[in-house]
Amino acid sequence: MASSVALSHDFPFDPAYGYDAPDALLTVPAPPAPDDFDAFWRERYARARAVDPRPVLGPVEEERDGVRVHGVAFTSVGGVRLGGWLALPAEGPVRYGFVVGHGYGGRREPGRDLPAPLPGAATILPCVRGMGERGRVAGIPDVADAHVLHGIGSRASYVIGDCAADLWCAASALTTLVPELASAGLPGGPRLGYLGESFGGGLGALALPWDDRFGAAQLTVPTFGNHPLRLTLPCAGSGEAVRAHHRGHPEATEVLRYFDAATAATRLTLPTLVAAALFDPSVPPPGQFAVHNALAGERELQALTAGHFAYRGMAAEAAELDARRTRFFGERLGAAARGTRPPEGPGPARAGA
Repeated sequence: MASSVALSHDFPFDPAYGYDAPDALLTVPAPPAPDDFDAFWRERYARARAVDPRPVLGPVEEERDGVRVHGVAFTSVGGVRLGGWLALPAEGPVRYGFVVGHGYGGRREPGRDLPAPLPGAATILPCVRGMGERGRVAGIPDVADAHVLHGIGSRASYVIGDCAADLWCAASALTTLVPELASAGLPGGPRLGYLGESFGGGLGALALPWDDRFGAAQLTVPTFGNHPLRLTLPCAGSGEAVRAHHRGHPEATEVLRYFDAATAATRLTLPTLVAAALFDPSVPPPGQFAVHNALAGERELQALTAGHFAYRGMAAEAAELDARRTRFFGERLGAAARGTRPPEGPGPARAGA
């Protein structure tokens, strides 16, 4: 792994934020939760689970890598109709299910998120409200800097909460469309996997603690970790819009307490693989590591040289992460499918482990 401080850049700030040793990042904590944090999220989850997703599966749009990719549409909270893609095995039965969150800016196509880590998987790739052509909703900005501020005046209206609910409703659409996954979360039933990068990583940390349909997750360069610290760190991502807003509206701090991915991670007990960067101009690394450090269950860490930034060796690190992802989900979800216990986790992770 290259030293994070050795990367040449033109940013007017240090994208390593002074953390020139990975061990220092492993000490970044999560902020304390508001007293009603759990009740707030459990109520939102209950409302989302009460939604009939009414999914509609479209025709095949492409076939590759052993899957047929369909367009899909479903209903989320507030009666909002959203779209995305559903990939089904071209041959054989469905054995696994995955929900895949996207980065800020939305999703124009499934891209390299297909195929899923495990063969025989049904994978839904939803566009959350406001993001991407298939996630457009009247009145919700489709540009990250404006989207991240939409409804921030209160915890009830903040769009990030509804985006987390969109993931829950996408999981409901998946289990409705794929009979093999209908019993997800029930005793003896399958467990879903979750994959999310950047924006999708932060949303996953917020959404997963409350949903027992999931059995394992990967969060890559997750955002929204440790908002109090993020508000002190300049960046080139959506966090800079939040920082600018906070300067004129310091009361936003109270709202952000309910949408802190690191705080939520203290409630996240399912096995989680985190890929966190040592250098990242868009999502400050201490926030990413705060999510990893706070995880309440089994965790694994792959420290990346950089995130949201091209660097020598990036392809090799991506290949290493892909291989690790396949092994990780195979051990956790595969063991559940076979009715056996997964191997014991490695315990507290070390950077680069």
